[in-house]
Amino acid sequence: MKKIVMLITMLILAAASLSAQAAPKKAEAQSERRYINLPKVVQAPFSDGVLVGNTLYIAGRIGVDPKTGKPPDDLEQEIRIVLDGIKSVLAEAGMTMDDIVFVQVFCPDISLYGKFNDVYKSYFGKDYPARAFVGSGPLLRGGHFEVNGIAVKR
Repeated sequence: MKKIVMLITMLILAAASLSAQAAPKKAEAQSERRYINLPKVVQAPFSDGVLVGNTLYIAGRIGVDPKTGKPPDDLEQEIRIVLDGIKSVLAEAGMTMDDIVFVQVFCPDISLYGKFNDVYKSYFGKDYPARAFVGSGPLLRGGHFEVNGIAVKR
């Protein structure tokens, strides 16, 4: 009987040891990071996105014309440049706009809320991500919008 108890105890200890060794590998796999960097006109000290597991953190994007480095005169075009940039980051991570769960929009002129929404809603199906539209101070390069977000692959 003592031998059986000792054998069972040894098996339990061995199983616990194997489980403890596997846990760090699982944690390492979940925390592996993939940095997404699209071609940029001006190099900046940040990544366009960071993919951790199935979650993508999207850096703030502004809508500047790559040829001029300034926002276009047409507000709708500026919004499309911002959102198309978000789509490009998502595509690099194998995701779509429907994978976005949270969006944050900075805008120095909150009277542009409706104009932003008119274009924004055309980028999604029937379900929209959670969102904050924040009145801000001036944005880089004279932009009217800066958008960042979080996506989780479905």
